[in-house]
Amino acid sequence: MQVYALSLKALFEPMIRYYLLISCLLMFCQICSGQSAKDSITSPARTLSYKQYNAYLNGDDYDNMALVAELNDYPAPQRAIELKKQLGLSSDQVAKITAVDAGLIRKKKEMGRLIIKNERVLDSLFRIRQVDDGTLVFYGQRTDLFRGELRNAILQAYLKVYGILTPNQRIRYKQLHKL
Repeated sequence: MQVYALSLKALFEPMIRYYLLISCLLMFCQICSGQSAKDSITSPARTLSYKQYNAYLNGDDYDNMALVAELNDYPAPQRAIELKKQLGLSSDQVAKITAVDAGLIRKKKEMGRLIIKNERVLDSLFRIRQVDDGTLVFYGQRTDLFRGELRNAILQAYLKVYGILTPNQRIRYKQLHKL
């Protein structure tokens, strides 16, 4: 009986060590994967994260500014274009929605550049100790004015697309959007 127990121990001990090693490696990999390379990259604008900076630069909706429109089934310009066949859009509707989308992309990039520039100026004023009440009010509020203008442009685009679609196309969009 004792010989049998020893042989089982000798048999399973290397396997246990192997599984412990694999488990530790998997935990290490999981911890490391939580820290993506993008998180560790420094943004050219110190007051914005790398992800925020790139979103503003590329015209991406980083702050989910369209959420109120999306929750209430207003069609996104890009999504409406993607669903043009399923929605049965006419060539005139496609042209109008494409123009709305192009204008929105241009505006998002423009506002993004202005937000980045304003954040850099504000950072610079603090860094060189040249900030005072007046400049702080001006540049502090200016960033939010740009964000407000950006959000307005996004929501206006959704509203315009809503007006371009027929009532039946809106219903179809809602059905397709929920999928």
